[in-house]
Amino acid sequence: MPRPRCCRYVERKPFITYFKPQGIPMTELTETGLTVEGLEAIRLADLEGLTSEAAARRMRVSRHTFGRILAEARRTVADALVNGLALRISGGTYEVLPKRCFTNQEVHMLIAVSSEGPSLDDMVDPRFGRAGGFVLVDPDTMTSTYLDNGASQTLAQGAGIETAERMAAAGVGVVLSGYVGPKAFEALRAAGIQICQDLDGMTVHEAVKRFINGDVAFAEAPNK
Repeated sequence: MPRPRCCRYVERKPFITYFKPQGIPMTELTETGLTVEGLEAIRLADLEGLTSEAAARRMRVSRHTFGRILAEARRTVADALVNGLALRISGGTYEVLPKRCFTNQEVHMLIAVSSEGPSLDDMVDPRFGRAGGFVLVDPDTMTSTYLDNGASQTLAQGAGIETAERMAAAGVGVVLSGYVGPKAFEALRAAGIQICQDLDGMTVHEAVKRFINGDVAFAEAPNK
């Protein structure tokens, strides 16, 4: 049985998805396909000039996987250019990076970290649903605010879902925590919020830095 492909993350979907040689009717052209993650790999490596390691972190894949994606994408583009093929950009195994909120015409991602206290120096609370609160961090400026979650601690059940709803209402794009249960995980993903787990045992500041540096992968399923 083939190994399932891991998801690759791209910054945005392409605006232009088709290219063709000038002056040749579509009926006379052969078409080749470039995946969306292949385009992202070319953008990161050849347009932004990132190293393989840095680009792989941006796409949340291993350096080996990034190299394979990039090589395949370059072959596809070379084939289209050299042999005069039409190039369609579509498909692949990818997700767009977390939603971002717009402030003062600049793009910022709001990160919520389950915390045992209100500051960046407090420890990450290993519980998501029953965390006492969340430190909300703007990673561009490292400014933070505190969102109290005490009401969820008193619930007999449904704490994870209610906390997920609180994250969505606050405009959060990414949650960093220790343990996220199945129902909370599903609610977060339904709201378009990405999740990074197993970050207990460190401070809020350390968890955010690890995320910014690309050292933390987005979770594909709840903690076991």
